[in-house]
Amino acid sequence: MHASASPSTVRSSDAASGARPNGPRSGRLRWRVVDIVVASVIGVASGLIFLLWNIGYLGPKTLLEPLLPGLQGLLDGPWLFAGVLGALIIRKPGAAIYTETLAAVVSALVGNQWGGFLTLEAGLVQGLGAEIIFLVFFYRAWSLPVAILAGAGAALAGGINNLILWYAGADAAFTVIYLISTTVSGAVIAGALSWFLARGIAATGALDRFASGRERRELV
Repeated sequence: MHASASPSTVRSSDAASGARPNGPRSGRLRWRVVDIVVASVIGVASGLIFLLWNIGYLGPKTLLEPLLPGLQGLLDGPWLFAGVLGALIIRKPGAAIYTETLAAVVSALVGNQWGGFLTLEAGLVQGLGAEIIFLVFFYRAWSLPVAILAGAGAALAGGINNLILWYAGADAAFTVIYLISTTVSGAVIAGALSWFLARGIAATGALDRFASGRERRELV
């Protein structure tokens, strides 16, 4: 003989235990207030770094361009890390797009040589490039290889965007060299370095309210 519980009994039991239908799964991807706050801090801080690099990259650029046209793509990485870092820390859908775009907003508001609209557009495209990689892994994989792929994805999306807007008519050699250079830069700087930075921050205990922080602390 099998005993069965009535629907009302099950609901009462769930309520008493605090369980929610699909709670763990839906809660894992739902944004909290703390997620928005921390993602915003990451975006604004990254935007300030963007502002410094808007000027700082000019020196290396003058050296790389004559050396091999297209090699200046190696300088793109510092503009790509915000989305990857934000996603690695927040681990929620849209985090890469949000943080990268917000960083671009800061850069655009203060002012730069590319103009507001094109800066925002670039941030959105770069964030989307990283976001797609995390989406492919269903927002469940946050390892170093995935971070590297996300950095490369941001770079590839941003590189294609730059070729269309800024390097229209470029020959095949320039296109190939530029795309390879920017992808390498994105993979190393935006991907690998962001992963190590996220782990370093988590080790301090500052991210204990996030899965990324708790995971890191458990390994120490």
